[in-house]
Amino acid sequence: MPQDFRNDLKRNVNTVVTLLTGGDYDAIIGIRICNVAATAITADVYITNTSVDYYLCKNLPIPIGGAVELIQGGAKIVVKNGDVVKAITNTSNGADIVTSYVDTISE
Repeated sequence: MPQDFRNDLKRNVNTVVTLLTGGDYDAIIGIRICNVAATAITADVYITNTSVDYYLCKNLPIPIGGAVELIQGGAKIVVKNGDVVKAITNTSNGADIVTSYVDTISE
């Protein structure tokens, strides 16, 4: 079955940003966070569902020049209509974030 692969790019993240708003069952296949700051940073990534935050990572340390892949080895995270995937770092202009996902999984 054909799939609709997409990505979302965020640059110099330091405030809460939305990485993906779930539609009719999307599948996140990758979230890469790269430290672009001159110091070590920490990052949070979470899914908000009916005003409750569910963390994928919290205070994740990323060294200078380092990067972290949150979803690896063929793992996927399904987000449904109303789920909002968000991220934040603790440092001004701290990270670039690439989110890869399949839009509306085929039946």
